Amino acid sequence: MFNIFTVTRQTTSATLTLHSSSCFPSFFLPIMVLGSLLFLAVLLPGVLLKRNDAAVQPPSDSEQPSEAQIYRPVLQPSEAVPPIGTYMLKNQRGTPCIKATVGVEYIVMEKKSWYFNLDPSRVRTSGRCDDRDAVLSLTLPDNAASLQLYFKKEKTLFYVTKMMAHVSPMPICKGCSNKTYSGLVDHEKLFKTVDGRSFKCNSEKLLLMSSQLQIKLVPVQMQAFTLSRGQYGKENECWADFNKRVIPIIIGATVVGLLLIAGLTYLFIKDRRRQGYDSL
Repeated sequence: MFNIFTVTRQTTSATLTLHSSSCFPSFFLPIMVLGSLLFLAVLLPGVLLKRNDAAVQPPSDSEQPSEAQIYRPVLQPSEAVPPIGTYMLKNQRGTPCIKATVGVEYIVMEKKSWYFNLDPSRVRTSGRCDDRDAVLSLTLPDNAASLQLYFKKEKTLFYVTKMMAHVSPMPICKGCSNKTYSGLVDHEKLFKTVDGRSFKCNSEKLLLMSSQLQIKLVPVQMQAFTLSRGQYGKENECWADFNKRVIPIIIGATVVGLLLIAGLTYLFIKDRRRQGYDSL
């Protein structure tokens, strides 16, 4: 009579236990051993495959480390009109103290001129406002580029006494190293205007910040310290716009005056000659 044939499977190994008695036919033993080995050969690879699959399963999206994307300006070989942005800064009381509408272009001199325009949609505005001093800071993500304007109030006037700028662009060529271009303009009285009014200039303003960096502002309108309900006051026109508007008028008036003088001179000479002929 047959005794119990059992197969015990553990996590790391399988054990086969055979129980036989004297009445167990001897020719069945090799057959049953062979069948058991075939059974284990089919079972164990599946178990091992399942364990190996679990070991090499790729991590989920939440487990994969994500590399931070760093914003870097891209310099262009040709110049383009910079987009115009309006930036406003409020003091601790929540009252607007600085407002600027300006297009900003960075010009990098590296063997040749390279250009980058400040994108208003990416700019973060910050700074501070005191009674006599104020700072407006325009910064791109990851501090890739910035522009700081330092305002000063003196009696009934305000002006920009210092400007600082920097840009950290992508390398301009393959194999070129990363480089930051920076510079400043100090001890100046830029955009001088009567307090309560705004400075406005549609003509471009080019500022030499360093030997490798220039800043072009076009157009520009700004006002600091006194802003009625956040609106610009009466505009003070810059000299460049004034000259563009007035010089053609002066030239035209001069040409008209010269033509008038020439005409009157011709008539006068003609009349004199006629009088001379009558006396004869």
